[in-house]
Amino acid sequence: MKTILTNCLNLAKDKKAWLALFAGLFLTLSYAPFGIWPLTFACIAVAIHSTHTSKNQYGKLASKHAAKYGFIFGLGWFGAGISWVHVSIATFGGMPLVASLLLMVLLCAYLAIYPALAFALSARFASGPNSYGLLLISTFAITEYLRGVVLTGFPWLSFGYTQTDSPLNYLAPIVGEFGLTLICITIGFSLYRLIFDKEIKTTLISTAIIGLISVIGVVGHDNKYSDKTINTLLVQGNIKQNLRFEPSEFWATMSKYQDMTRPNWNADLIVWPEAAVPEIEALADSFLAGLDSAASFNNTALITGIVDYQRHTRAIFNTLIVLGNKERDDEHGHYQYLGNNRYQKHQLLPIGEFVPFEEILRPIAPLFDLPMSSFTRGDEVQNNLRANGLNILPAICYEIAFANLVRGNYHNDSDILFTVSNDAWFGASHGPHQHMQIARMRALELQRPLIRVTNNGISGVYDPISNTQLNMPQFKADVLKAEIKLIEGDSIYSQYGNLPVWIAVVLMGIVGITRGARR
Repeated sequence: MKTILTNCLNLAKDKKAWLALFAGLFLTLSYAPFGIWPLTFACIAVAIHSTHTSKNQYGKLASKHAAKYGFIFGLGWFGAGISWVHVSIATFGGMPLVASLLLMVLLCAYLAIYPALAFALSARFASGPNSYGLLLISTFAITEYLRGVVLTGFPWLSFGYTQTDSPLNYLAPIVGEFGLTLICITIGFSLYRLIFDKEIKTTLISTAIIGLISVIGVVGHDNKYSDKTINTLLVQGNIKQNLRFEPSEFWATMSKYQDMTRPNWNADLIVWPEAAVPEIEALADSFLAGLDSAASFNNTALITGIVDYQRHTRAIFNTLIVLGNKERDDEHGHYQYLGNNRYQKHQLLPIGEFVPFEEILRPIAPLFDLPMSSFTRGDEVQNNLRANGLNILPAICYEIAFANLVRGNYHNDSDILFTVSNDAWFGASHGPHQHMQIARMRALELQRPLIRVTNNGISGVYDPISNTQLNMPQFKADVLKAEIKLIEGDSIYSQYGNLPVWIAVVLMGIVGITRGARR
């Protein structure tokens, strides 16, 4: 006990520990809703300064130092950045405050392992500042990839998202958010070298590399507005979270969405949020058939979220279905249960939509036994939805954070990127703003207009060419009518994904390790 207290006191007196912590905490201000994107580079530079022992000292001692302060940086980064998770745990988890805070600490500590590992490996194999910079970019690429796939993945708060509204967003259709993350690290390292080492060469090289990528973007740019424009209607019901899956409230919820839509059937496309129809699909057939007929009569299509429980297999899918016209020349809608024109969510949310080790965890606390927490995965690759002659690229809630999953369902004839969600779990926190920012980054990567509709906000549309966004207010039952210009052409990212970035990462890693081996 005495040793632990001594270590805590020493840490409290450690200036670099405080630098690393505050660098992580202030990084949150780079993301939505704050949007102070230049802070990203400053925070990364300070984090490098705190983890970097000296330009002449590398190896085991340096790697331990880097791991320690990289972990502290990660605690600040995720502790502030995903603090919104605690809103759902505290409000709907049914756990004592101490237990919910401990769960958050464990989550942040787990996520902090990834930056700690990146800094440690860079310091361990570097031979000098230049090889350290190359290895830092390479190891962050590896650890950020792992963070997005291990234990089903949690790719939230990657550095690249901070640049959604910066001039660097021009590079998103070329290198994607993953590439932007590595560019942020490059700029942060250059800033560190300039401020702390008074070295300008790294800055000049970094500027030249970013300039070269920009030139490639100009030459390879193939996206422009098509001659098609559509009118769309977004319906935001603002149903209280504690009422969403109460059977006694099902009809009231369904009627509310129907009533809000009725005066606005004159749109080309109408969209409702995730599970806007709370009744399971097999029991809502008469309601859905009526909607289908109304949409068809008005020559439009309606996409809604619904829960599909298939009795013969006992599988439960978080689903999107299309009602009304599938093609523009449809005369009548023909809704059929289990028709092919549907999308089933693939990337499920841990705890919220499936519970690992559920036999052990479900009895522990209400958090592990929430309603609708036993979903089945849909296929990873699925067809686009067809709605009134449009090809709709769908993603449900958490899936929009998985760039490879979204790109895997993209086709060159995909017209619109469409995502639904229910962020009522997170109240008035910054979580819904970050979620919208992530969705906008997917639109920038693929160069397709975005439609995002949620239960209580943020619902809106976004044009990645003009970089304009139209939202409706949060926490209000409302509709949004928007005119959307369709876009044609394929971005470089949509064609090649992260392959060019990984080639660059491998080359930098080889050079960095080779320089270290020569030591």
